[in-house]
Amino acid sequence: MTHQKFHPLQLPFFCLAIFLGNFLPGTSTTAWAQVADRYETVRKQMVQTAVIGSGVKHEQVIASMLKTPRHEFVPTNIRSQAYFDMALPIGGQQTISAPFIVAYMTEALDPKPTDRVLEIGTGSGYQAAVLSPLVQSVYSIEIVQELGLKAKTTLNKLKYANVKTKVGDGFLGWPQYAPFDKIIVTCSPERVPIPLVQQLKEGGTMVIPVGQRYQQTMYIMRKVDGKLKAEALRPTLFVPMTGNAEDNRQVKPDPLNPQLFNSDFETVKEGYDFLLGWYYQRQVKLASGNDAAQGEHYARFFNETPGLSSHMLQGFAIDGRAIGSLAIRAQIKLNDVRQGRTRDEIPLFAISFYDDSRREVGVVSLGPFIGTHDWSPVQKIVRVPIQAREAILRVGLFGGVGEFYIDDLKLRHNKR
Repeated sequence: MTHQKFHPLQLPFFCLAIFLGNFLPGTSTTAWAQVADRYETVRKQMVQTAVIGSGVKHEQVIASMLKTPRHEFVPTNIRSQAYFDMALPIGGQQTISAPFIVAYMTEALDPKPTDRVLEIGTGSGYQAAVLSPLVQSVYSIEIVQELGLKAKTTLNKLKYANVKTKVGDGFLGWPQYAPFDKIIVTCSPERVPIPLVQQLKEGGTMVIPVGQRYQQTMYIMRKVDGKLKAEALRPTLFVPMTGNAEDNRQVKPDPLNPQLFNSDFETVKEGYDFLLGWYYQRQVKLASGNDAAQGEHYARFFNETPGLSSHMLQGFAIDGRAIGSLAIRAQIKLNDVRQGRTRDEIPLFAISFYDDSRREVGVVSLGPFIGTHDWSPVQKIVRVPIQAREAILRVGLFGGVGEFYIDDLKLRHNKR
């Protein structure tokens, strides 16, 4: 028997993997009906915890998330993970976005029944499927031919008749069907592509992640008098917009010098509710005062409901052929920290390593941390898999309860 190792962000839904693992091709119709029911049950749990529990309120968006079968849009070999609130690899160096992000972006877009929507980055087709019942029509572009054709097949099979797809460079948009009432971009360019601005209807809305490879901000942009007025929503992390956008990227990450941004939490922006440089923040706030371990600011994670996640993460480039190990060090403080519903729901630091196809090639952790104590140092040296080309550091309570504080987080690399 083999034991599957679950990531902290997967844990609320691990029972699905156990259940579905018992069913193989050739299973009876009755058994497959049970599988379908199980998908629906776990999908409801995912929406309640990861979507509604994280602040999404738009009733029609929630209804679409409840109805859309995410498991149909992920590869069959990882279908058991379909309702984890995390991005999953779908091939072609691309991912299907985490359910919360799909719901969040859809809510920000404020879809209307009369809207004609352009989506850049079809991927698996999941975002288009969520939008489909909420708008008049969806036009979706995917640059990776294999993914674009597969998404078209899936969407047709599931009868999303108002979704039209094509393979092409999303940077150029789809002028044949412009202008669009709304544009949603599910990959990150360094700057907003001019063709998309031109194809957005006057008064229209665009939701798009923009920025450097590992430092992006989700924006909502409205076209007024031919120009975009931008409002920052939250830090985020998407795969890069490839093609023309990536070819002209000015700032590129250095995999020989892996580093974190704002790991001491001293870089702040007035009026901005999020910790700069960190994304997918849940139940974490920037705290300040003379009780910091160093400087004036630190991160405070808090959770009162066992199983509800409190976390944040940050990605960075790393080349495992040149970097042999990472030393992670931080100051932490605990206030009545306890495990959640299971012994796996505990506060810790976790680093996941990915190869050039964005497949996970290793996970290491520092922790867990339980109890109550004042500021104290923690540290660990971790080996970097030689296949690693990027990494994601996650930190938080991960379903545990109590208050967990971190400060002066440092990452140092050692050559192989």
